[in-house]
Formats: sequence, structure tokens, C-alpha cells
Amino acid sequence: MDTQSLFLRLGGTSGISALVDDIVALHMENPVIRVRFRPYLETPDKLAVTKRHLCTFLEAGSGGTAQYTGRSMGETHRGMNISEAEYIAALDDIMAALGKHKIDEATQKDVLAIAYSLKGEILHV
Repeated sequence: MDTQSLFLRLGGTSGISALVDDIVALHMENPVIRVRFRPYLETPDKLAVTKRHLCTFLEAGSGGTAQYTGRSMGETHRGMNISEAEYIAALDDIMAALGKHKIDEATQKDVLAIAYSLKGEILHV
């Protein structure tokens, strides 16, 4: 059994940053959720801040040294009325990015489990 933290299994800070870049790129093209993400293309500064927050959130939550001080998942997604289909589409993009980066199956399952644990904070809040 691998005893490395999830943070290290995801490639550390640089690995998480590359994953976030790919996940956001996939979201921008995903027909189910791109309408929520493409407006960021018009505000590159806001997109960069959002990516930094996501990187920090993932690093802190996976055992890295970053300290996340941003909004909670519930606060971030409140009022967005995210549907189950949108949630699944986002998960599909995350899993595709993990596969592209050759993240092992056990680590992918760990990420999926964490994503499912956050589902209640993301959907219809």
C-alpha cells in the first residue's frame, strides 16, 4: 500500500497546478458546463485568481503545506443551482485530467471519493 500523501501522489504543487489547468480547460469545452466557465475567458485576472484558489484548496486538502483561506464549497457554490448532470460532467473532466496525467487508479478513486463527499455542499445550495 502506498503511504505517500494524496498531495505527493498528485505530483505536489506543480502536479496539482497542471491538473487544475487541464481540468479548467476541459470544463471550458464540456457542453454540459462550459456556459459556466467560458465567461472567465473575458476576465483572465479573475480566471487566474480562481485557479490559484483551486490549487491552494486542493493542496491543503490533499496533505500539502498550503493554507487555504478562501470560501467553503458551500459558500462558493451557493445560489448557482448546479444540477446533478453538471456535477457529473465536472467529475468526468476531473477524472479525464487525472488519467491524462497518468495518476494511478487508487489515487483516482481517492480523488473521486473526496469529490463525492463534497457533493452536498455543491448541489443546489
